[in-house]
Amino acid sequence: MEKRNIAEEMREHLEKKLLPFWENLKDEEYGGYYGWVDTGLKVDRKAVKGCILNSRILWFFSNAWMALQDDRLKEYADHAFAFMKEHCLDRERGGVYWSVTYDGQPEDTTKHTYNQAFAIYALSSYYAASGSQEALQLAQELQQIIETKCFDAYGYKEALDINFQPADNDKLSENGVMADRTMNTLLHVFEAYTELLRVSGNETAAKKLRWMMDLIADKIYNPALHRQEVFFDNDMNSLIDLHSYGHDIETAWLVDRGVAVLGDPAYAEKMAPITADLEQNIYDTAYRKHSLKNECERGVDNEWRIWWVQAESVVGFYNAWQKAPEKEYFREAAEDIWGFIKTCVTDPREGSEWYWRTDENGKPDLEKPIVEPWKCPYHNGRMCMEIMKRAAK
Repeated sequence: MEKRNIAEEMREHLEKKLLPFWENLKDEEYGGYYGWVDTGLKVDRKAVKGCILNSRILWFFSNAWMALQDDRLKEYADHAFAFMKEHCLDRERGGVYWSVTYDGQPEDTTKHTYNQAFAIYALSSYYAASGSQEALQLAQELQQIIETKCFDAYGYKEALDINFQPADNDKLSENGVMADRTMNTLLHVFEAYTELLRVSGNETAAKKLRWMMDLIADKIYNPALHRQEVFFDNDMNSLIDLHSYGHDIETAWLVDRGVAVLGDPAYAEKMAPITADLEQNIYDTAYRKHSLKNECERGVDNEWRIWWVQAESVVGFYNAWQKAPEKEYFREAAEDIWGFIKTCVTDPREGSEWYWRTDENGKPDLEKPIVEPWKCPYHNGRMCMEIMKRAAK
């Protein structure tokens, strides 16, 4: 039997596994999408609705609509857009809340830069799919919020309260530190501005992409350790010996995408050695047992195979191979991890999606929910759509 093309497999996975699952979470009564599905596949219709989750769902349906050229998906994207517009945005003070109640009332009114960025990312894609000028205007207004309320001389701030005053960054801090700045928030502002630039030619986005790449090269990338630092104090000093494998491989291909959209040869030359170094180091240190380890803290590996880390490693390694076709091992790694995802990470139950994580041998953690405010269709949906495009060439 002839081996199936990976692009065909990704399309089938998107159409038959991911899309039906998220379509079934559409909340027809209160708007948006249900925010929690437990490990037994029970939907909590009264759970809070994370605004990051709603943004990622809006991004997912907008891009699936374009990738599959399936106008049936328009209603799902429209539904997510309506909920964002009517409930996630603070119309009085500006910005996006962290979460709202099941019926759309403000729940956690933190204004986190990370959250503003994901809304821009989603609104930009929705604009590309639908042509909605309202969505583009909202994206540009949120960019203005980020640049005026969430940025200072050292870079992008993290958590702010409802009035954009500083707050503890407990939502994006882990590993026993409380960070003033994070690589993660910067990465997703970068990702959002790349998409805004791509769909609209936004000049501020182009200018800030250059600024962010300089910061990555000068402060976040550690050439001696061939990795990015993760958590920083206010002056951009690293706070902990931590290597986030998933973020490094995700950064590599997202920076490459930003360079391509920006179209500036100087930054292509500047960033190419950095992304190549990150890719090679992740392959050498984190790719084990057909999958990617989670992270390494103070020399100790965390062996959990996290759902989003596997998805980003497929795209990251495939991208690395496309840049250097003689390094066939990158393509083989992408296909190998895809095999692990199909066999171990994908929940075989009817009406489910992906497990949150498995152990190093592929045994799923059945305590973790299938959907929660961070567990979304953005990483795995994007993996499918990226490989559909890349492998079809």
